[in-house]
Amino acid sequence: MVETAVQWVLTTLAAPEVGLLSVFLISFVSATLLPLGSEPAVFAVVKANAALFWPVLLVATAGNTLGGVVNYWMGRGAKQVFAKERETRWFGWLQRFGAKTMLLAWLPGIGDPLCLLAGWLKLPFWPCVLYMAIGKFLRYLTMTWLLLYIPDGFWHYLANVF
Repeated sequence: MVETAVQWVLTTLAAPEVGLLSVFLISFVSATLLPLGSEPAVFAVVKANAALFWPVLLVATAGNTLGGVVNYWMGRGAKQVFAKERETRWFGWLQRFGAKTMLLAWLPGIGDPLCLLAGWLKLPFWPCVLYMAIGKFLRYLTMTWLLLYIPDGFWHYLANVF
């Protein structure tokens, strides 16, 4: 039963007409403060259809960057609620380095809050989006490239173990 469900999910993600939309949505949601990783979906679609390597990376980058933009705007709205937090070292660091800190928006655990804080500090919007997109694209490129070099036998072994 579980194997059939997993096979269905993988087949659905591999379908080009559904796969890219799935990658976009998963990448978007994973960039918000919800705990979800988009790399498995990106890898699954690329592994199922290698011809989609660049489209998948670009769609994932767009979705993840737009999720970061949502965090940015949430941060702008939250400024009044958490005004006393401006004295923490995170704010000083972000003010010092500005929009370039959004290159780190891809980091697990701190990347999403960084986008939120950038909005809170009203860092310049378009430079933040540009740096977010660059950092997120480089993450997807690196992770997918590395995962593609893992032999298929390892993935089959993992599937048998779990």
